[in-house]
Amino acid sequence: MISFRKAHRSDLPAIIDLLADDMLGQSREVVSDPVDPRYEQAFAAIEADGNQLMAVAVDGEGKVLGCLQLSFIPGLSRTGMWRGQIESVRIAASQRGTGLGSRFIEWAVEKAAERGCQLVQLTSDKARPDAIRFYEKLGFIASHEGLKRSL
Repeated sequence: MISFRKAHRSDLPAIIDLLADDMLGQSREVVSDPVDPRYEQAFAAIEADGNQLMAVAVDGEGKVLGCLQLSFIPGLSRTGMWRGQIESVRIAASQRGTGLGSRFIEWAVEKAAERGCQLVQLTSDKARPDAIRFYEKLGFIASHEGLKRSL
């Protein structure tokens, strides 16, 4: 049985493994033992911020099968509307195509609604066309162009 929950510090190595397990993640993540201190610092900051939720999908034995980060963003536009921002979505290769990803995203959407968000948004790298099709099947619309600038 699969369940979704807030990530614990002990989940961090498994989360990093998931983030590194794709063509883009291989070049930008650092899988190491012990965990790179930058991940520890980032996890602590996420955990300390009430508007951040690092979540995991786990099986009956507690094995991490997926991860995502959900940020709750207050805003002034649209009469003070809150948004949910979904980031860092990964599903274990062995679980892709099982429906786990769809259920996990819908769980995150429900969490955003519970917090009063009126919109849920996400970005996906253009190098991930399968992921983009996946999100479109879940009702996400490519209504904006996203731009990023590395610092």
